[in-house]
Amino acid sequence: MSPTHPEDSDSPPPFERYRSIIPEFDQFLGALNRPLPTCVWANPNKTTPQQLERYFESHHIDYRPLGWVDGAYRLSNVSSPGTRFGFVAGLYHVQEEVSLLPVELMDLHPGQRILDACAAPGSKTTRIATTVGQEATVIANDRNFHRMAPLARSVDRLGITNTAVMVHDATNLPGHIGTFDRLLADVPCSCEATWRKNHEVGPADDADFQRLCTIQRAILARCLQLCRPGGRVVYSTCSFAPEENEAIVDTVLAEHGDHWDLVPTHIDGFKTSPGLVRWQDRRFDPRLQHAVRVYPHQNDTGGFFVAVLEHRGEPHD
Repeated sequence: MSPTHPEDSDSPPPFERYRSIIPEFDQFLGALNRPLPTCVWANPNKTTPQQLERYFESHHIDYRPLGWVDGAYRLSNVSSPGTRFGFVAGLYHVQEEVSLLPVELMDLHPGQRILDACAAPGSKTTRIATTVGQEATVIANDRNFHRMAPLARSVDRLGITNTAVMVHDATNLPGHIGTFDRLLADVPCSCEATWRKNHEVGPADDADFQRLCTIQRAILARCLQLCRPGGRVVYSTCSFAPEENEAIVDTVLAEHGDHWDLVPTHIDGFKTSPGLVRWQDRRFDPRLQHAVRVYPHQNDTGGFFVAVLEHRGEPHD
């Protein structure tokens, strides 16, 4: 489907079902009809934030550093940043601001073994790989071979050498790939929280929810099985729907909760709302208040949901 733009439609977005859970709902609706800001981050394999800022200045590009993540910027007077020399040369990567959030919450360190279970098209993988450094091992997996092509191009353009690519269904990843210190389960979802850049998305119908939620539960459960004691699994979606967010984590915690904690999350300079502990007639694990919801009007971004699960076991040396 081709993305549409705010000026292409005067109809309100179909999100009335969330009025009771989204604070400042009218501001939320207003934000959906504004253009989405452009965000890029400096690639430490090829430059530094200071050098990239000088590049912006020499090319008369207006930039503003993000207050909540180092080396990332909003650009305000540039179109098609992916066609410029700095991008082609790998000095920076273009990524929607809110999608930086799950990687920031992974608590990455050199020497870790990391899995991105649903990696395509690859922006989160490349952010992981450049954040953690060359002393780590990153496995980027996706079930769709054709969608992995952009990831492979980004890995090459950014000079990444710590990442291997595999193609497998994330719901039943093979045991022989081993275990991991950090896993990202950025699962397939309705994508309704990307409405600012694609007005054709919206809340899923019952059949779509049933299909997506079956996949989401299976992916999260498999990631928990592949996580080392003391490790961390980050579950995320670009959806507002509790069915795809809290309900998935709640169900999986009911099966594995004796070994897992939900980590309280807070990002200085980035506004979030807590996860839900109830939706309609369903109550969720109270620990889900430690998950985070991001609504477009809070930071002028897209929407997101992130839950950070941590294994209670002692880390292995």
